[in-house]
This record gives sequence, C-alpha cells and structure tokens, in this order.
Amino acid sequence: MSFQEAYFAAPPVSRTITAAAVLISVPGHLGLYSLTWVVFFKDYVFTIRELPQIWRCITAFLVTGPSLGLIMDPFFLYHYSTQLEIGSPRFSRPGSYVFYLMFVSLIILLTGGVYLGGAVLLNALSMAMIYTVAQEDPNRQVQFFIIQMPAKYLPYASLAITYLMAGPFQTMIQATGIFAAHLYDFLDRIWPQFGGGQQLIQTPQILQKWFATPGGTQQNRAYGTAFGARAGAQPQASTQNQSGGGSSFSSGSVWGGSGRRLGGD
Repeated sequence: MSFQEAYFAAPPVSRTITAAAVLISVPGHLGLYSLTWVVFFKDYVFTIRELPQIWRCITAFLVTGPSLGLIMDPFFLYHYSTQLEIGSPRFSRPGSYVFYLMFVSLIILLTGGVYLGGAVLLNALSMAMIYTVAQEDPNRQVQFFIIQMPAKYLPYASLAITYLMAGPFQTMIQATGIFAAHLYDFLDRIWPQFGGGQQLIQTPQILQKWFATPGGTQQNRAYGTAFGARAGAQPQASTQNQSGGGSSFSSGSVWGGSGRRLGGD
C-alpha cells in the first residue's frame, strides 16, 4: 500500500487534523517561518486597530512541541482522535465528531487561550480526547508507561507528568481540555440521561448534511459495520448511541500497550 493509499484509508477527520499539525509545525520548528504567526495571541485576534488574525483560533490547536514533540504530539493526536472517530458509538452520526471537536476547541480557546493566556493549545485538545476516550469505559485497564491503571485515571496521570516536565502553567492549559470534554459529556449525556433534562447540545443540521455519506455506503467502525441512510430514510439511534454509554474500543491500552479488562484472562 502506497503512502497516498494509506492516507486516504485513514479516518478523514483524524488524518486531516494530524496532517495539518505536521504541515504547520515541522516547517516552523525547522526555522522556515516563525511560529509566532500561528500561535494564539488574543491581542492579535480581538483587535480593531488592525485586521484581526482570526486564523490563530485554529492554528493554535495544530502547533506541536519541538524535538520529540514533533513525533509524539501528532502520534497521540491521531491515536486518540481515531479511537473516537471510528470507535465510539457516540459519534456515529454524520458530523457528530466534528461538532465535538468544534465544541471542546471553543471551550479550550476561551479558557486556556483567552482567560489563561495559553499560546499553544494542541495538548489541551489531545487531553480532551483522552478524557472522552476514558469515559467510554472508565474501568478498562490501560497501560501508562509501565503502570496498569483504570482508564478513568489516565487524564490525571497525564497531567501529573505534564506538571513534572513542563510546570504548573502548562498543566493548567492542558487541564482545560478535561474541563471542555467534561462539559460536553455533561450537556450531551449526563444531564439528559441522569438529570432528566433535555439534551442541550446537538450536532447542527448543516454538519449532518455536509458529512452525510451516500445512501447504502459501507462504513467500517470498531464496533461493527455501518451503512449510510438512503434518501428519505429516517435516522434511528439506539439508546447507547444517544447516551454514549458502553465501550467500543478494541485497543487494550490507549497508550499503545497490551492492557486487559478487569477480571479478564
């Protein structure tokens, strides 16, 4: 399989954001251009004295760290994004995963970027994905370096490593990803399912239509095979899809190790 074939065989959203992160970060870290043009500076975005540089609201999520970060940041971004895009029944509806990314990115931008003054927000976005992955099956055993732990503790273990390696400020920026992902989970699943309220956020129709697959088109997902609804067919969602409950991930460890379920052989 050629590189082009492998690229287009990957999940579309995950491959796009990962490729964008590589294309934006590598030339910058090689000195071909200054990354100060793409990181988030709110004074350059919210201004009337000159043309607002609104692209920073997007590119700030696509800047990796230097050196080893050039490899590890895109790897983890793609790893967790793929698990959610094709492995989670919560995001089985057309456009639902894109809406999730838009929602958590907006919350991270407001909290980590505008309020805390963070310039690079990719790690916070990856943390949001880690948190959402962990919530799919919180008691699933995963491997964090050499330690086995329930998946629900993985985001906080990651924060501890960030604190030791990068300090408290970067830890706070990264923690906004947990806040954003939990807010999405609360509005989308916890409040409707356990609080008896209405589902407060839904994927906009424009995204559903934009990302809808042609009728009868096969889609391979981690929990089975899905087919696009034919024209005129009414979409039906299972209770599990609406609530986001249950586990759908085939990987034993979100860190790439060979984990196993509690009580498993």
